[in-house]
Amino acid sequence: MKAIVQDRYGPPETLRLADVDTPVPTADEVLVRVEAAALNAYDWHAMRGEPRMARLAMGRSRPRARIRGRDFAGRVEAVGAHVRQVSPGDAVFGDLGDANGAFAEYVCVPASLVAPIPANLTPQQAAALPLAGVTALMGLSDVGNVEPGHRVLVNGASGGVGTLAVQLARALGATVTGVCSTRNVDLVRSLGADHVVDYTRDDFTRDGRRYDVVLDLVGNRSLTALRRALTATGTLVLSGGGVYRGSSLLGPVWLLARGRLLTPFVRQRIVTLATTPSRQHLDTLRAHIEAGSLTPVVDRTYQLHEVPDAIRYLEGEHARAKVVITV
Repeated sequence: MKAIVQDRYGPPETLRLADVDTPVPTADEVLVRVEAAALNAYDWHAMRGEPRMARLAMGRSRPRARIRGRDFAGRVEAVGAHVRQVSPGDAVFGDLGDANGAFAEYVCVPASLVAPIPANLTPQQAAALPLAGVTALMGLSDVGNVEPGHRVLVNGASGGVGTLAVQLARALGATVTGVCSTRNVDLVRSLGADHVVDYTRDDFTRDGRRYDVVLDLVGNRSLTALRRALTATGTLVLSGGGVYRGSSLLGPVWLLARGRLLTPFVRQRIVTLATTPSRQHLDTLRAHIEAGSLTPVVDRTYQLHEVPDAIRYLEGEHARAKVVITV
């Protein structure tokens, strides 16, 4: 099969299209013919091995996972001997997690981690959901405990996670403020944001407004500034992926670590968000989509051989919403 592989850390030029063996599902796995895959900030972090401290988990000298990509959508080609809940021909989507491998024609994944594609979505839209959607859902519901009437601010509202978070926060009954650049104001407003802050003109940490939940998806503000935007007992959820600004040892990990250290000493909740692939969360996202309260937004689509160009576009801070690969 064709796949995008990487044998050393580095820029998009280290990625190449190659012929590799088609994977064979184990007893608890399914083999999926990939129709679409989506890019996330995670992909450029893994590609570059950044921040460098993360190489302790990803592979010190080169990536342990040779094929890049997490999010996928496609059709089941074969199932393992123990699989009962999924059948060949089913349209499914999911997140491979740290195993990677979605930028390929086929992928094997545990049957417990795939979910049926919502009937009203294309494979490209479905592929845009797993990691970004679960991140938004966990940040708002599982960690942020957003309730009707809460005031929620999403920093990075026009990104892959942000465009979903704005819609989910509205669906949960919150009053939503989205922070983005000038060119994305209309997009964020169209997604249902009650208020939009153009960060090139205004500073949401100094305008006097206070929020019950701040979901930070950028990591470009200090903890002091972010806490200033919270109510006295508000919750700050840290999940900043950021964009590539050169090699670093810690990157956004430093902000996340400081948040954990500060938490015991303040009334406000400061939570570092860690996501894991989950069928339960995918089912919740599907319910929102089928109810009409959530729609994935796709910025651009690329072909499989164009993955290096797609990541170059994503990590350069030009992308808004999701960037998707058609396989």
